[in-house]
Amino acid sequence: MNRAKGRDYDQLREIRVKRDIIKYPLGSAMVEFGDTQVICTATVDEHVPVFLKGSGKGWLTAEYGMLPASTDNRIQRDKKSGRVYEIQRLIGRALRAVVDLGKIGERTIRIDCDVIQADGGTRTASVTGGFIALAGCLSRLYKKRMIGSIPLNSYLAAISVGIVERNLFLDLDYSEDSIAEVDMNVAANDRGEIVEVQGTAEKGFFSKKVLDDMLDLALKGIDEIIKIEKELIKL
Repeated sequence: MNRAKGRDYDQLREIRVKRDIIKYPLGSAMVEFGDTQVICTATVDEHVPVFLKGSGKGWLTAEYGMLPASTDNRIQRDKKSGRVYEIQRLIGRALRAVVDLGKIGERTIRIDCDVIQADGGTRTASVTGGFIALAGCLSRLYKKRMIGSIPLNSYLAAISVGIVERNLFLDLDYSEDSIAEVDMNVAANDRGEIVEVQGTAEKGFFSKKVLDDMLDLALKGIDEIIKIEKELIKL
């Protein structure tokens, strides 16, 4: 099967990142994976959920949404589906894994991921963009002397992999994702440690060998993305 734009099976789409694109949040980034474009921001509230009050620990949460015209069929504004809540939880879990919340004080960091154009991989682009926005936010808190250090323990990125017409592909666009027999999203850090795996056989079953091959390919892609992050962010 030939891929769009002649990509090899293990080739990422072109990745573009712009940091600090919005004036008001402490951290922001726009990430583009091919034709998928996501704006991520990081803001801070000086309070925490009830279950953390008095603990001295902070919290991080995420929200995800798609603009009405981000796909070929208009999405109803402010309508949150089960899919949206699932993606928000994925983003939040992945980002909490790489930050020491005990070092930010009783504050809540809110990561907002807004898809302005969708062509597959919006949740994985949101994890990557969310990490870049989070790093910018923590850097500014440190510079303002609101925290004693930048409490990130690793870099983080995410990518999709899948089986399309019996071919193993990295970083699926929508044309591939929509017909994939197996679809998987993986988030991991720069030590190759996996934070999150979401995998589904859309049309039957898949073997452990296929699972292992998909994970290996995903980690290869994540390593390439993290190299881009390291050019932008120094921990």
